[in-house]
Amino acid sequence: MQKIVVYDLNKTLYQKSSKDEFFKFVCYKNGYKLIRLAQLGWLKMLGNMRLVSKTDFKENFYNYLKNLDPETVKKYAEQFWNLEYPEFFRNKMLEDIQKFDEQGIKVFVVTGGFEVYTKYLEQILPVQVLGTRTTYKNGNYTIEGKACNDEEKIRRLDEALGEYELLEAYSDDDEEILHKAKKGFLVDEESGELKQVN
Repeated sequence: MQKIVVYDLNKTLYQKSSKDEFFKFVCYKNGYKLIRLAQLGWLKMLGNMRLVSKTDFKENFYNYLKNLDPETVKKYAEQFWNLEYPEFFRNKMLEDIQKFDEQGIKVFVVTGGFEVYTKYLEQILPVQVLGTRTTYKNGNYTIEGKACNDEEKIRRLDEALGEYELLEAYSDDDEEILHKAKKGFLVDEESGELKQVN
């Protein structure tokens, strides 16, 4: 049976929110107007207040990618991650990922971020990325199924692997995947300190 370890991306392995930082990067590259930024700020506030579902929030928040085809977004992702890595990643986690890989333990980064920009991490690290899947049609990105959050993370792992042994999981949210692992660790997003939850 395949042994695996799972890391959340945002504010866990990556010290910042890739959703927010990639948004700023794309805005910079495209010179978006302040009115667009204000609209997205309002939507983010609604999402934080849980007045819209995570799937609806992500689908609408990522409207800033409108008319940017997947190849363009992937090029931006390469530029973005090469600016952010390794400076804004947690060093201890990067070291552990290398050790797990050497031991034949498969490492997954499971994130709510769109795969169109998070998959590039597979070029930098010995990991497999499972993120929110999207379809690009008529200039828009539409989420396939549900955003990769909460129980959807476990469903995606089940789909990818069938049977597996989840040794450790790390996240800044006390989510279900931490309790499914033999050892689940809640990450303090500011200090990076770990608290074992099971």
